Amino acid sequence: MENVLGLLRVRVQTGVNLASRDAGGSDAYVVLRMGDQKLKTSVKKNSLNPEWNEDLTLCVTDPIQPLKLEVYDKDTFTPDDIMGDAELDIQPFMDAVKMDLAGIPNVTIITTVRPSRQNCLADDSHISRKDGTVAQDVVLRLRNVESGEVELQLLWVNISRAQDI
Repeated sequence: MENVLGLLRVRVQTGVNLASRDAGGSDAYVVLRMGDQKLKTSVKKNSLNPEWNEDLTLCVTDPIQPLKLEVYDKDTFTPDDIMGDAELDIQPFMDAVKMDLAGIPNVTIITTVRPSRQNCLADDSHISRKDGTVAQDVVLRLRNVESGEVELQLLWVNISRAQDI
């Protein structure tokens, strides 16, 4: 576990207005990647607005890698169809993790990341202190597709707290 900084718990919450890939609705799932790590959610059948509410935990190492997200439509007899992708630079989140948060009240916004041409954010994303750690609510607009957004929550888990997951 060389160069491990901690764990990033990603709660994949919902998909919103995902692009349809099948006549009867899509069977959507999300794949998260960071470096050589790859995790995926369960498949939600026949929904363009799926609710996953699933926690996926990634190991964050130095140098810090971006969080990559892909949404797929599960198919039985053909390869799964891509329903869009997005990328999130977690450097602002990691900068907040490295701050001394002692004395900062709970549920305090540390910084706000704004949508730009350099990121996939659909709206302002607040990085805050929550329950003694750093959290970030994120809405990512999917690229390379007609429509769709995915809502996530990032939560930092210190290695010393890793046994809690």
